[in-house]
Amino acid sequence: MYKKIILLSLFTASSIFALAQNLVIFKGIVQNTNGEAIQNVAIQLLNSNYTIISNTVGEFSFFNIPAGEYTIKLYALGYTTLNQKINVQSNKQTLIFKLNVTGNKLEEVIVSAEKRDENAQNLPLSISALSAKKITDYKLWDIKDITAIVPNLYQSNPGDNRNVTSIRGISSTSYDPSVATYIDGVNQFGLDTYISQLQDIERIEVLNGPQGTLYGRNAMGGVINIITKAPNNLSSGFAELSYGNFEQQRLNAGIKLPIIKNKLLFGAAGLYTKRNGFYTNSFNNSNFDRQHSIMGNYFLKFLASPKTVITLNAKHITNRNNGAFPLAGQISDALENPFTLNQNSISEMVDNTFNTNLSINYSGSKINFTSQSAYQDNYRYYRNPIDGDFSPLDGYAIINNYGNKWNKVNVYSQEFRLNSPANNNSKLTWVAGTYLFYQYSPVKQGIHIGNDGTLLGSPSNNFTTINTNISKGNGIAFFGQTTYAIQTKLNLIIGLRYDLENKKQSIMGEFQPDGTAAMLIQPDTSAKATFHAFSPKAGLQYLINDNSSIYGNYSRGFRAGGISQLSGDPREALFTYQPELSNNFEIGTKNMFFNHLLKLNVSFFYTQINNAQVPTLLLPDAITITKNAGKLSSKGFELQTDLIAAKNLEFSYNFGYTNAKYKSLDLPNNGSVQSFKNNKQVFTPNFTSFLGANYSYPIPQTNDKLFALAQWRYIGSQYFDLANRFKQEAYNLANTRLGISLKKLEISIWGDNIFNEKYVDYAYSFGASHLGNPRTYGLQIKTNF
Repeated sequence: MYKKIILLSLFTASSIFALAQNLVIFKGIVQNTNGEAIQNVAIQLLNSNYTIISNTVGEFSFFNIPAGEYTIKLYALGYTTLNQKINVQSNKQTLIFKLNVTGNKLEEVIVSAEKRDENAQNLPLSISALSAKKITDYKLWDIKDITAIVPNLYQSNPGDNRNVTSIRGISSTSYDPSVATYIDGVNQFGLDTYISQLQDIERIEVLNGPQGTLYGRNAMGGVINIITKAPNNLSSGFAELSYGNFEQQRLNAGIKLPIIKNKLLFGAAGLYTKRNGFYTNSFNNSNFDRQHSIMGNYFLKFLASPKTVITLNAKHITNRNNGAFPLAGQISDALENPFTLNQNSISEMVDNTFNTNLSINYSGSKINFTSQSAYQDNYRYYRNPIDGDFSPLDGYAIINNYGNKWNKVNVYSQEFRLNSPANNNSKLTWVAGTYLFYQYSPVKQGIHIGNDGTLLGSPSNNFTTINTNISKGNGIAFFGQTTYAIQTKLNLIIGLRYDLENKKQSIMGEFQPDGTAAMLIQPDTSAKATFHAFSPKAGLQYLINDNSSIYGNYSRGFRAGGISQLSGDPREALFTYQPELSNNFEIGTKNMFFNHLLKLNVSFFYTQINNAQVPTLLLPDAITITKNAGKLSSKGFELQTDLIAAKNLEFSYNFGYTNAKYKSLDLPNNGSVQSFKNNKQVFTPNFTSFLGANYSYPIPQTNDKLFALAQWRYIGSQYFDLANRFKQEAYNLANTRLGISLKKLEISIWGDNIFNEKYVDYAYSFGASHLGNPRTYGLQIKTNF
């Protein structure tokens, strides 16, 4: 009886609630500035699942949407994206939207940096947003190409395509990053599982500074959000072919189409890359770092209802690298004999990554709900032992090809999130959720000592030490953030996150003389640890007018603790290091002037890091041991400007300054402990500067145009080791692209590092160095259909 009464009450209440909703039909017309209709415009009501395509006369209609205030986004090829606030109250409304041709106004980029769609200029934090157009114009093929385009950001790698990232002096110097990377809303858990190549990208968002409240673990330095292009009801496709020196090849193609219009959508994109090596191995006069890769990105999108969308996405990449670590012994060797090395052990690196996620998005009149379930997998090994001493000696070689049971990382994650709705008429906007993960990482790696081992300090020759490390981790987090309009022009931002993590490390050590079976020297043993952290955020934003604001905020960052692995020094094994915590203070201003012809953003920051995690790469094991060894402070500022100087002429200039140094730093040195107080942080240029120019010339009596783009980067001086012995002085890089754009075809020539600057972009703490890419150039042909 009581169950019937409860069910009847719930049914009655839901019926009354449904009837109480004011559902309306919203109509619109899209035109250019001459009043001519534009068809195939993608239209979206932000923070909802309402999307539609304009018809042949530029008209569109949204049926049965809740009345209220929305932000509408209109996007079409050849036009500047329009974002506009609208108030939908009745069925009688028909609004006209005017789109400007690209090059007449600055783009407004919509980002999801704070877990909801918002104009980047409206957010009270330092953020760089690169649209699909800029990604194409700047020829960004790998995420490390955004170095200096984003002020105070630097990325590089030792040749294995796993990028170390530094933002504002907070660096990822191990496989546990301090800058979080998200792809299509999924946290790329570590350097093993994330995909750095860029393909069919909608936008890139970079949030500078700690973002612990919404992103949690390892967002100490900031967050990189990469969003790929998802399918819609418009059938479209593209194909791209690039060919350059060093036999560089890039074949990129994709298609998007509705399988069942307004119900089931499909998208697929594939990328093939190949090049000969930049390096010559003088040991056998061979091409050293030849590599190729195959990558895919696939979408299946089910529009279950106007309010509910279910999306299945899968990504994969297979990398093959014949010479994954093209390193010279010292910086001086790398610069004096550029792109030449001498290594006796040569092997192919096999690197396979697979990521998939299932998202469910519900947008209601009272609340939005998102569920994102993800799985990440990486299997990486070397077919044969690789050189561990970077010399022609038969000294150290690294072995990890022990079968697919080992060196295969698996990560499962789940996020549930609730948001205030799109038609939010309240002074309060909010987001709240929970995040869970499980990680399993079994690593088995051997160090073989060859005939010349004693020449490099080994007590004997011809044996292998095998270290087995099995890491397991799981965690849960709860987070929430709200923005409250205290007054019409004054907003208060408050947020809090709690993270709880558990880790377990199991180790085993073996010794294997050549030609005999392995013997146990370190019994199987393990250790456990639990870590937790609160990450608050507070800020104020004052809206000077519709185009200008000032803000100030405080945020806290959290980098997870851990347990050290077994290496050649068993005393270092199973050592627990604590979480790294930071306090960040930032003030800034954002401005758009002269009817969206000039953007000017400035921010100042100060960050303090306690329990700084300092990694040490142990040789010849190639295993990183991390300890809490100091306190770091970082301060500086960022300037971001975009300018439409004349019709079809756009300039971008971004500048960053960082002064990051250790307030205390005590490291072991020859059996004692030495203070490195006031030493500079690694992988942190003191200045970054970027100038980009983009000019297009419309060909009379046609829809075609000629275009020219130029980029200049200045990377300030930086150190690669905490003792500040290995330094790269400041250097300049110049890139260019020239071409012609026809109706459905674009042909261009491009050149990167056109003055062939020689510089070290990565070095280990013992001096082994990797050069940045030499001058490259090529031809690119693209078509859209």
